[in-house]
Amino acid sequence: MKIHEFPIVKITIFFIIGLLTGYYLEIDLTYSAIIQIVSILVFCISFYFSNKKFTQTNTFGASTLFLFFCIGITTNILNDNRINKEHYTHQSSILERHNFVIITREKLKTTLKNQRCLAEIIKIDNKKSSGKIILNIKKEEKNNDFVSGTKLYISGFLTPTQKPNNPNQFDYSTYLKHKNIYAQIYTTSEKTKISNEVQKDIYHYIFKFREKIITKLKASGFNHEELSVLSALILGQQQDISPEIQKDYQFAGAVHILSVSGMHVGFIMLFISFLLKHLPNNKKSNFIRIIITLLSLWMFSLIAGLSPSVVRSAAMFSFVAIGSVINRQNNMFHTIIVSLLIILLIEPGFIFDIGFQLSYLALFFIIWLQPILKKLWTPKNKIITFFWDILTISIAAQIGTLPLSIYYFHQFPGLFFITNLVLVPTVFIIMILGSLLMLFSLIDFIPIYLLKTVEISVFIMNSFIKEIASIESFVLKNIPLTFTLLLASYLVITATILLCKKLNYARTLTLLVSCIIFQISLIEANWESKSQDNLIIFNSKKKSILSFKKGNELEIACDTTITEDSFERNTIQSYATANYSTITKTDLIKNCYFYKNKKIIVIDKEVISKFITKADVVIIRNSPKINLARLLQKAKPEIVIADASNYKSYVVLWKETCRNKNIPFHSTHEKGYYKL
Repeated sequence: MKIHEFPIVKITIFFIIGLLTGYYLEIDLTYSAIIQIVSILVFCISFYFSNKKFTQTNTFGASTLFLFFCIGITTNILNDNRINKEHYTHQSSILERHNFVIITREKLKTTLKNQRCLAEIIKIDNKKSSGKIILNIKKEEKNNDFVSGTKLYISGFLTPTQKPNNPNQFDYSTYLKHKNIYAQIYTTSEKTKISNEVQKDIYHYIFKFREKIITKLKASGFNHEELSVLSALILGQQQDISPEIQKDYQFAGAVHILSVSGMHVGFIMLFISFLLKHLPNNKKSNFIRIIITLLSLWMFSLIAGLSPSVVRSAAMFSFVAIGSVINRQNNMFHTIIVSLLIILLIEPGFIFDIGFQLSYLALFFIIWLQPILKKLWTPKNKIITFFWDILTISIAAQIGTLPLSIYYFHQFPGLFFITNLVLVPTVFIIMILGSLLMLFSLIDFIPIYLLKTVEISVFIMNSFIKEIASIESFVLKNIPLTFTLLLASYLVITATILLCKKLNYARTLTLLVSCIIFQISLIEANWESKSQDNLIIFNSKKKSILSFKKGNELEIACDTTITEDSFERNTIQSYATANYSTITKTDLIKNCYFYKNKKIIVIDKEVISKFITKADVVIIRNSPKINLARLLQKAKPEIVIADASNYKSYVVLWKETCRNKNIPFHSTHEKGYYKL
């Protein structure tokens, strides 16, 4: 039976379309309820006329798909916490100072300035409220590491999540929205009162459990750098990993190792399957296999903190485990689709999660493509066969996730196959030994030989990753890929695999057509880039940055040198990559430009404004002391732009002056970048 013939596949596709429709069209709950009722009535009527049998008639099939399309719309709306009238977004004075009572939930990675954690509001000014937020507490000498479930009293402001202030940047606001987070609180330890009351739920006990393990291992002399990686592999805690190690893993194509997800849960399942392989093949033994496997997967998920990535992976492999035990290997695609549908029914926001998308794509291509690759060579040696299996699995997963990875991250680690050949068996060993070490730590018995074995193993793995990452010539960076090209890429990959499975005229034609579509998409993207001609004033707090784009060339003007890996460099490079451009020149900002028949004057502390004459555009930077009213009278500009290098108090005065003169004013600090 072909995968597209599974009814569950069609149902899942229409359910996902419904999810996306409800999200992008922002359908109201009332309209959604009406549509849902209509779909149920249509389904019931078609079921009745099909003689009360789930037969595949056209009418009944269409009504079923329509039903799940509407279920998708409703599921998306019900998942939005803002439908709760007590949600903080319904507060009319939410931007004013309030007294908040919040409960901490999950520790997040710290920034240069703040300690961060996920929290939940329970009261605002003694009124019951709800909603998830990000809590930011300024780093000080004596910061507290809050236990999950700690109640805090905070006086402050809710800061709504902001859209990116520069073009083609990662949209953190939308990322948080998919997690039902719509605001942040920035505060200090002085303005935070810690209650003695702690909400002791499952997350609290998991937090205490993990902290106990980490504390015991620290006390036993486990090296901090290696412990941070081990905690990420098994406990799902990435907060203490240094930026240098994170970068090395990223360049080596192994950053997924540091996030507990499908691979880690898969290792647990493989290990349990290995331990239980000698059980006889009968109903009783199969039942025992399922119970032990499921308990092991979900116990690991609990230890890893029940993060979204590990929960979805555990759910996915739970279905795979059940399917494999009841001899459904031939229909593994069916099992994966069922798990996908159920997970999205429970947590529809996962559809937008990058890790979720990559996990299912990797698993799908491993099951679909790996058997084809494996048939290319059949080694006689068992050890060679083991590494050949690892290589084919890695290649299949990489092919399946490559376009999506480039679309999101714009880079490709060329040595991924070497990295995975070494890392897959290494991580498996580290996870098994590391789990044993952590279990021993709970009973205050840590064998020194086991501790040193795990520590040295992690050290060797980190050293290997560092060596691979240092060969930067194999790391292809700044690869542009539009959404149209992303779809065209998967069309080519799918057509190629189908042709490899069975060579015939129809599939050959499909591949040729898909290649033509890809080429047309690439030509269209390049043509669109070459036809662009614009000026961007970027939003940067401490620097003034202008970019002049003409075709595929990008010239940058800045007031100081832009260092590598700085915020400014990454901001400019993101824009250049997304627009198929190359930075050809970097120069200091001048005080006068002529662009598209417009005269642009840049005002700073060095320019004497009284000598300025007519100008079409005035850019103000670096907080000059000017009489803007007089300047506007002489220059008569079409617009005044103030970048984020200016004092906010100056910007407020300039904005009011422009309003009085009826001249448009744009502050990049308030509105983001300006494009001319």
